Amino acid sequence: MSESSLAEMLRARGLRLTAQRQLVLQAVLDLGHATPEQVHTAVREVAAGVNITTIYRTLELLERLGLVTHTHLSHGSPTYHAAGEHQHVHLVCRECGAIDEIDPVLLRPLADELVAQRGFRVDIGHVSLFGVCARCENGDNK
Repeated sequence: MSESSLAEMLRARGLRLTAQRQLVLQAVLDLGHATPEQVHTAVREVAAGVNITTIYRTLELLERLGLVTHTHLSHGSPTYHAAGEHQHVHLVCRECGAIDEIDPVLLRPLADELVAQRGFRVDIGHVSLFGVCARCENGDNK
C-alpha cells in the first residue's frame, strides 16, 4: 500500500498518517508474519523512541482498517500479517516451532459441515493447526 493510499484511508476516518503508523505497517509487510514484539524490534531500528504500547495500538487500528489481520500461532502474542495476502491455514509444529501454510480449500469440507450441522461459520484465515511436522516425526530435527 502506498503512503498516499494509507493517508487517504486514515483521513476518511478522521485520523492522520503518523510516522509510527507508517513504520508499523511497513514492518508487518516486510516481516510477513510477526508478533507485536517482532514489529517493535523492527520499528525501533528506525525510530528508537516508539514503545510497545504504540505498536499494539497501531496494530489494532490497522486491523480495524482491514490492512492487517492476526492469528494465534502459540500461547503468546498474536501473529500479524498483511490482510491482502492470500488466506492460508497455519500448521504449527509443537516440537520445533516450524510454521507451514496450506491452502484453506483443504478445510472447506469441514467448514461447510460445521455450517450445515451447527450454523457455525469458521474464519479460515485465523485457523492454526498444531501437531508434529514430518521432520520431527521422522527424527530429522535432532
